[in-house]
Amino acid sequence: MATWSRRAFLGASVAGLAGRVLHAADPIADLFTKVTDEPAFQPSTLFLTWQRDPTTTMTIQWVGAVGETADTNIYYSAMPLGEVAVQPTTTKPYPKTELKVFRAELTGLSPGTDYQFRIGKSSPSYRFRTMPAKATDAIHFVSGGDCGVNPHAVANNIQAARQDPMFAIIGGDLGYDNGRSVEVSLAFLRNYSKHMVGRHGRLIPLIAAIGNHEVDGGYNKPRDKAPFFYALFDGLFRETGYATLDFGDYLSLVLLDTGHTTPIAGEQTAWLEATLKARVDHPNVFVVNHVPAYPSYRKMTGVAGKEGTGEGNRRHWVPLFEKYRVPVVLEHHDHTFKRTKPLLGGLAHDNGVLYLGDGSWGRLRTPQSPEALPHLAVTSRDYHLSLHRIQGEERFHLALDELGRVMDVCRTGQRRRGLVAVP
Repeated sequence: MATWSRRAFLGASVAGLAGRVLHAADPIADLFTKVTDEPAFQPSTLFLTWQRDPTTTMTIQWVGAVGETADTNIYYSAMPLGEVAVQPTTTKPYPKTELKVFRAELTGLSPGTDYQFRIGKSSPSYRFRTMPAKATDAIHFVSGGDCGVNPHAVANNIQAARQDPMFAIIGGDLGYDNGRSVEVSLAFLRNYSKHMVGRHGRLIPLIAAIGNHEVDGGYNKPRDKAPFFYALFDGLFRETGYATLDFGDYLSLVLLDTGHTTPIAGEQTAWLEATLKARVDHPNVFVVNHVPAYPSYRKMTGVAGKEGTGEGNRRHWVPLFEKYRVPVVLEHHDHTFKRTKPLLGGLAHDNGVLYLGDGSWGRLRTPQSPEALPHLAVTSRDYHLSLHRIQGEERFHLALDELGRVMDVCRTGQRRRGLVAVP
């Protein structure tokens, strides 16, 4: 690790800066001590996400034009100000435009630590926090789906940020770009970047799963028909529409593709079984998918040779959720709020799987009632997000409407063996 003079620093190449650490005594450290009243570069699409373990990494991304700022390196430091490290960004095309996706993955970070960063030397100073190494304190995050870019979606962004979550999960249908609209895809990013900011200016990382409105054609299409989604999230979804994100040894998010760019049956189901089996002793496994196995609005039974909503999930995935004791599945797509009863084989059982959702962050429909669909416990026609809190061996799930009012509260306990078979 070398301490550089300002002249040497300013003259360095991007390749030469990779992996360098700049000591606090060096003049460049004033990047985080000088206040910039009017930053010359402030990307409106800036957001954070993850490609690997959130306890030690963070990925910084934005969409913009080459040349908007001369220096796109990420300068970052743990707080309070210590050594300043530098990470160059990579670029790739943002589809259907001359814009680029700028990306920098920071690795080797300290768990449970606040960091500050700047883009070059003319941006504001931003903040983020890595996830803790162990779940010794409560872990809290928000989830939802079917956002869009309307005022209700913005209102839910604001409510979500007020909860100061560690991160947010959007289970498909982010902006409703349909794989075609650049304007909508960028509008979603701008809304998220502007409003999803937690306490003390901390940026809230975004984890996304794919939905039908990311895809030109909706279902059974190749990856290139979801150009904006994969341009932004291919760091996690490198070759498939499904992936797992493990937070140390205390939380696993299993993100699935409900037939949009990957078939439900076959390779994805085989991968799902191997993934759940490998994590059968993990304390917290959340599955996230777009189309629900147990809908609250659409029909479960098909007509005229067409499958009912969630039929593929129920045939191929639900038996695995039950076999490997998945406590919670986050579902979306129906534009309502729903909580099912704990289910085994479609019937209520104390040791069953809970299905939460159904995707009304910014879109709304009138759900069927629990009297009409016996798998349902609660439904509501409200814009909503879910707040999840993992505390010891229990998980608490609160549904909040766009005004922040509590709509529903439930709890899921320890993953028991019980009647759920584990080989």
